[in-house]
Amino acid sequence: MKVISQIKLPVEKEMELFEKKFFQSMSSQVALLNRITHYIVNRKGKQMRPMFVFLVAKMVSDGKVNERTYRGASVIELIHTATLVHDDVVDDSNRRRGFFSINALWKNKIAVLVGDYLLSKGLLLSIDNNDFDLLKIISVAVREMSEGELLQIEKARRLDITEEIYYEIIRQKTATLIAACCSLGAASVKPESEDVEEMRRFGELIGMAFQIKDDLFDYGDDKIGKPTGIDIKEQKMTLPLIYALNNSDKKEKSWVINSIKNHNKDKKRVKEVIAFVKQKGGLDYATKRMEAFQEEALKIIENYPQSQYKDSLELMVNYVIERKK
Repeated sequence: MKVISQIKLPVEKEMELFEKKFFQSMSSQVALLNRITHYIVNRKGKQMRPMFVFLVAKMVSDGKVNERTYRGASVIELIHTATLVHDDVVDDSNRRRGFFSINALWKNKIAVLVGDYLLSKGLLLSIDNNDFDLLKIISVAVREMSEGELLQIEKARRLDITEEIYYEIIRQKTATLIAACCSLGAASVKPESEDVEEMRRFGELIGMAFQIKDDLFDYGDDKIGKPTGIDIKEQKMTLPLIYALNNSDKKEKSWVINSIKNHNKDKKRVKEVIAFVKQKGGLDYATKRMEAFQEEALKIIENYPQSQYKDSLELMVNYVIERKK
């Protein structure tokens, strides 16, 4: 967490004010809703998304933010929180960041309605203030996230994902949201400038690196928060596995696919698949690709003048690659 505090330092003041504004933006006349939104706000994670919004806004505009920046950060948190609440219902998940999920405490019906409520609050916050450019950025991100999830489900059934399709899935599922935070930060202070697209690309590259790092955790040690081999158990095609399959003969390929399809609950078999992927160089290849995305992201912000905000964003890019969970 020390790195996160360091990254947050130049926007600490903004983040404090943001938290107050975010909480206000959720308020309702319904006591039950207020109880639930209070529960959500008190269980926040690292808050990387609003951090990206403020750091980018300040980097591209010599340290200035405005009301649009706060609204943009709130909208992205409202809409993202809505998708998480719905995700927990879809995945039938009882925990979120170590706490009970909304559906675990209040059941699915209420969870779906709360998700809808947060989504509408986000949309109205933009519409009431004529932030249509910011709303468009976020709406595109939500559409892409849904498409990415559905593309992954469609492909997982057949386990025939190519590297290109894999990149498309993670671009939509993971990278598009970080891209939206960064382009939104730029658009809030410099609407219609070239920075908006530059920063979108910057965020997308970070998101790609972030997801590949997540894939690599599946082959790491049990000490990491995520249990080893969980992606294999869930029949998820990750980059190390795709690379290993692409570099296997017919017999090896059918053994791996059979293992994932029919023996994914067998611990010994899952361990054998992990060993096979390592032996085929899948982890080395994925690490190289991740580092290439990282380098490209750092290149984009090279052109911006030196500032503490730029330093924090560089730290953030490196943290994505070096984090331990």
